[in-house]
Amino acid sequence: MSSTGVVQSGTGVATVSEPVSERRAAILRAAAVLFAERGFHGATIDELGRAVGTSGPALYRHFAGKEALLAEVLVDVSERLSRWGGELVARSGTPEQALESLLRGHIAFALDEPALITVHDRELGHLAEGARHRVRRLQRGYVEVWVDVLARLRPGAGRVRLRAAVHAVFGLLNSTPHSHGELSREAMAELLLVMGTAALLTEPGAAPR
Repeated sequence: MSSTGVVQSGTGVATVSEPVSERRAAILRAAAVLFAERGFHGATIDELGRAVGTSGPALYRHFAGKEALLAEVLVDVSERLSRWGGELVARSGTPEQALESLLRGHIAFALDEPALITVHDRELGHLAEGARHRVRRLQRGYVEVWVDVLARLRPGAGRVRLRAAVHAVFGLLNSTPHSHGELSREAMAELLLVMGTAALLTEPGAAPR
């Protein structure tokens, strides 16, 4: 008999009969939102439990504590980005297609999961050294996926320069929790795609068009 759990439905109402893996994912999503809204110290275990239709103490069946939950939130998103980046590149026929896929994918992430960006920027320092090292290692791997693609498009540029460009573009794309403004999601996505592409492919000293 398969295990079941409680998750949030699309209407915000908790429902039963989801697999444990989906329950865990629901907990991570709810934790990201609460940590973003209230901060690591401001969010309580009881609030986290209520967000997924259970009690705070029941969460200890899945996580050792609030720090372990925060660590899982940040490790999970880092693993997803790293895995997803490699898959996008593998499915692309050319480096141009690979770069566009990476940009569109990261833009979708930034627009759809702003809470995770906020939590990473503000709460990473609360992780224990081992968890923080794991997150950083996964992030470095994700960056190198981008650098590998750019190295094929800009073979004359060194990897140090390309890596710096990737980090700068991440700063642009990850600003969406603050910069979305009045633009529609589609308009913001296309704006970020144009800006990100230009920033990554423009050679230093090139005259702007």
